[in-house]
Amino acid sequence: MNKKFAIIIGGAGHRDGSEIQETIMTMLAIEKHNSTYELFAPDRTQYHVINHLTGEEMAENRNMLVEAARIARGKIKSLDDFNVLDFDAVIFPGGFGVAKNFFNYAFKGVKATVDEQIEQVIKEIRAVNKPIGALCISPVLLAKVLQGITVTIGNDDATAHDIELMGSHNINTSAGEVISDKINKIFTTPAYMLNASGISDIAEGADNLITAILDNM
Repeated sequence: MNKKFAIIIGGAGHRDGSEIQETIMTMLAIEKHNSTYELFAPDRTQYHVINHLTGEEMAENRNMLVEAARIARGKIKSLDDFNVLDFDAVIFPGGFGVAKNFFNYAFKGVKATVDEQIEQVIKEIRAVNKPIGALCISPVLLAKVLQGITVTIGNDDATAHDIELMGSHNINTSAGEVISDKINKIFTTPAYMLNASGISDIAEGADNLITAILDNM
């Protein structure tokens, strides 16, 4: 369909940055649909660094853009260079780092505040009425910024309740399903918010997400 997507990530690894498999499966899904993408990440230090083998915090600092470049094989730009008018849609993969770096939901729940740059980008996308896709925990980010939207994070009751308190609505889903809020052009899938049976579930969800966005362009 030859559409152009922006994928916004931060860091590399589900414990402190963006979920690698969700990001890669999104990239693959876009290519499978004869479309293209560019990756962007904030050029600043992530909240903290987690040893993904032990789960323990490490005494070091890492830059989200530098770490995200590992996923992108170096083909990534600073979020400072993002221009929404250059793209047909924008995707936010998940990962616990989203809830630490893009907003502080991991620590403050419904009282979370959103990073100023991330909030501005989301509002810019909304202002020009272009589709936004989100996987895993990222639908909560959209719910916090935009409010009044319908999303899914799977079937986690506590997180779904928080989404309702933020002024948005959650619909429970199973692996691979997509919720399409066509009025607001918000498309979401639970990915690793559910206990996925394997990377095939993530691939299915990402492919269904991109299909839903393209079908509603």
